[in-house]
Amino acid sequence: MCERVGIRPSSRPCALVLVMCFVPVCQAFLPNFWSRVLTMSWDSYTHQYMTEHTILNITMETLSRMMEHQQDVDNEDLYTGLGRGFWHAVGEVASANAAMDFLNSTRSDPIYHFDSERVEGATEMLRDFWSQTLLLTRAKEYQGARRSLGQLFHSLQDFYSHSNWVEMGQQAVYLHLLNPKDPAVPVASEDIPTCAECYRFSCYNNLLNEMIRGQTEPLLTTGYFSTYPLKPPGKCSHGGILDSSRLQGAEGGINKDSTSPLFSPHHYLHKEAAFLATTATFRVLQDLRDEVGPMSFLRLFSVQQPPALVFVMDTTGSMFEEITAARLRALSIIQAREKRRSTSLPGTFILVPFHDPDFGPVMETDNPHEFMRYMEDLTALGGGDEPEMCLSALQLALTHSPPLSEIFVFTDASPKDRHLQSSVQALILEKQTKVNFLLTEDLNLIGRGRGMRKRRRTETLSPDRFSLYSSLSSVSGGMTVFTSNKDIQKVSAIVEDTTTSSKVSLLHAEGKLDTSNSFRVDKAVTKVMLHITGQHTHCELVSPSGARQSFPGSEGPLAKLDSSQGLYRISLLPPLQIGIWQLMIRAIGPVTFNVLGKDVGKNTKSGDSSLDFLYYFAKEANETHPGLRKIEGSPIAGIPLFLVVAVTGLSPNEEALFSHVTLLGPNGESMQKVLLNSSSSHWSGKELVGHMDSVPRMPFSLRLSGKDGRGNLLERVSSEMIQPTHVQIQVYSPPHLFPGRTSVVLFEVFNHGPNCPFTLSAEDDHGYVSHTDQPRQRLLIDEMGSVKREVEIRVPHDAQTARSITLTLTVQAEDSPDSNYAVVHLTVIPEEPDTTPPECSALGVESACPSVCAQGIWKVSLVAKDRGHSGLASVQLAQGEGTLILSEMTRERHQDHFQYVHEETAEAVHLPLLQPQENTSESMEFHINQHLKTEVKHGPQRLEGVQLVSGDPPLNISEWTKGKPLMVNYSSGCCAPQAELVLWDRAGNMRRCHLIASQQRALKENNIAHRWTYTSWIVLMMWVLCCQLALSVI
Repeated sequence: MCERVGIRPSSRPCALVLVMCFVPVCQAFLPNFWSRVLTMSWDSYTHQYMTEHTILNITMETLSRMMEHQQDVDNEDLYTGLGRGFWHAVGEVASANAAMDFLNSTRSDPIYHFDSERVEGATEMLRDFWSQTLLLTRAKEYQGARRSLGQLFHSLQDFYSHSNWVEMGQQAVYLHLLNPKDPAVPVASEDIPTCAECYRFSCYNNLLNEMIRGQTEPLLTTGYFSTYPLKPPGKCSHGGILDSSRLQGAEGGINKDSTSPLFSPHHYLHKEAAFLATTATFRVLQDLRDEVGPMSFLRLFSVQQPPALVFVMDTTGSMFEEITAARLRALSIIQAREKRRSTSLPGTFILVPFHDPDFGPVMETDNPHEFMRYMEDLTALGGGDEPEMCLSALQLALTHSPPLSEIFVFTDASPKDRHLQSSVQALILEKQTKVNFLLTEDLNLIGRGRGMRKRRRTETLSPDRFSLYSSLSSVSGGMTVFTSNKDIQKVSAIVEDTTTSSKVSLLHAEGKLDTSNSFRVDKAVTKVMLHITGQHTHCELVSPSGARQSFPGSEGPLAKLDSSQGLYRISLLPPLQIGIWQLMIRAIGPVTFNVLGKDVGKNTKSGDSSLDFLYYFAKEANETHPGLRKIEGSPIAGIPLFLVVAVTGLSPNEEALFSHVTLLGPNGESMQKVLLNSSSSHWSGKELVGHMDSVPRMPFSLRLSGKDGRGNLLERVSSEMIQPTHVQIQVYSPPHLFPGRTSVVLFEVFNHGPNCPFTLSAEDDHGYVSHTDQPRQRLLIDEMGSVKREVEIRVPHDAQTARSITLTLTVQAEDSPDSNYAVVHLTVIPEEPDTTPPECSALGVESACPSVCAQGIWKVSLVAKDRGHSGLASVQLAQGEGTLILSEMTRERHQDHFQYVHEETAEAVHLPLLQPQENTSESMEFHINQHLKTEVKHGPQRLEGVQLVSGDPPLNISEWTKGKPLMVNYSSGCCAPQAELVLWDRAGNMRRCHLIASQQRALKENNIAHRWTYTSWIVLMMWVLCCQLALSVI
């Protein structure tokens, strides 16, 4: 979503001052469009801007090349016809890029940002991202490839801002970063000074001569940031008003992240750094296109792709008519797409069969004729007993289908695997996928004998056993249709109605008995189709002019009815009246309304163009990077959030003004209006931002309202139901998976509501989750409390590489509707020899040694982690007279052991939260800690307070770590000012870590500098704002 942002003239300056006072420094190019607002550097290039525009440019170049043989190709048509899926895919890459500045596991790690002269490790990481992107793209695991690509872009772009490459006078990109065969520039060693002192915000010529020219060639260096790791004397800092290392010699900094001297000492080189970063990004995309081919490259970004056609088919013996209907409907859709003869790709086709006890396999293809062969091979055989494994098949369909898909489930049986409901719902919401159930079971006939004719039933089944289907379709914005074998062919017409590229939603609502709803038809819409499910006794349609037509009844002037059991399909007749239409229904039981418009935009030659929108919720990041951080999972009720909307389907020459979003309740009623900072839009993907003072408690959907350039009203609806909640799951540092290895996913569950028991579950789509106790865990979490947990993933030795594993974590309150989810996308990658040694980075030093060494002690905290994939194996104190204490890394323990350091650098140091020794609130019956107790049997003990002294043999920690970092605390008398720690990984790589008491003075000066800079920055920023406000008044 290409970024542009405008500020409403009515924005309150006092609120902006308060926001600015608490924005910390950025450690990279600014993450996203909102960062410009927070830092007032309006002309800065952000990670988001460079990423989105580069993808857009190379996509347009690729399409133009593929259409060279065609005449009258209009670039505006190509642009407008890119499709909603394209902008969603681009948003995924940009979001993965920006997340590197927000995630606990990456935001303060210098390896991900080319900070602190960790050039070698950052380069290895960069090449790993490239290899994973290639691997996943070739395997058609496009979502995983987009995430890996976004991470690659972030680190690559940071290199040009954080290093001295631009200052060397380099005007080309550094090819060695991704190609080891190209020559490398030597990196300055730890004992070589790199910067001179700089006492201003703007630092000119502060790099030493060896870093710019050198006697033979200049040395490469990057700036140190904050206190992690500690900065050696004479080294360059990252710099900026909140970098706590910038007043530690050598003072100043070299980052080029923005055009603001407050944040970037080398701000005057920002555009040069951004140019090289953009060029490097473009080159990566060119190389990727060359490696995988132009068609796979376009599929990676969902360019001009129609909605996926996804069928989940019950194949028991009673399903002959349903399979026939689905087969004929698929053929009709494929033939219609082929007639268009446009350059658009055929899309994705997925078929997942099921019965009992089997389900699957997933048959996925982008070849429509191969899909039809799958459909032809389907046979209705066996089974006959209800229920069936419907949700297991639906879960597979959700994990394999692209975002924004429509899934159609054909069955006449209730689900046997009801325990998967929460996982399936989580996947629906995460992918914004609509699920429609076409059920050939007449509930009115059950108990009268006729309802039993299709299946043998071994037990009495509840009439509401299909309510789970209705609940899932309601959340997704889809429909559940109860029909008959006789009418299934007619009912299946909704598949064609909802899988056209130019389809937009004008209304989605539910109701009971007497219900009235309205929807707006605008000039961009050329056709309108109404779907009404349920048992209707009367339906009346009222046009904007007041004309009426009743259904069922004789033909009228407004619409045409196609009636079947369980479904009304009403087509509005041309010429369409522009304005608000009314729809009134009398029914027996629940009904669902779905109004679809066919918006063909400019009717481009390159594909369908439809005006629509994407959205996400976000909060301002208040850690190390200013910007908006996307909310994962459902939003928390009762707290303020930002709503970010991106309009799609506009051509570059179209103007539209979108003023607000309305939150709609389940019955279509208006709940809340969110004003947008709208300005005239000249392209698709532009962000519009609205602030919600408080997220409502009730579920809601969204309706976007605005006007086109001629003043005509526009409305579009996103029909999925957002589920506000009081519970939240936050995942820390998802690992890579390797065949034959065990990995751990760490996460934390937060309760923002009253004390409550919760049920926690973990499911994956390949059965790799290790349930050592029970698949569901019961937790009691205090009000505003949290518990930290981990899930063990055991990958078999014969697991296929380049495979995506979808882990779904769900938490459900036992005495309220509160629930939430986290969907973790993991990848099994081929294992290569691990040649990277472990790493230890100093986190802090406590106290100062007095002149009489016997009267004092010194303490050092370190974080030890393995950069390779084998994991930490053992640790030893090889030298020193003090004591080494091993423990798990938690925020609480960090504060307890190093309170002074923590208080002074709380905004600058953030590390992953791991499984603690104790929970912040008590667990009840089913403790996931039982899993850890099982681990203790295989290892020496849990690493809580384990002590080592010099002379002890190496301690085996391999059974505990499993990829997790290790907290190391060393304390010694001041008369022994040095120590040496030795780390080994499972591959035998070794690292010696030297601990020196003299580091403490630097840290103390660092903390003082941090206090001073924070206060001075607040004062300075308020002064700047007041000056600007005064000038605007003048």
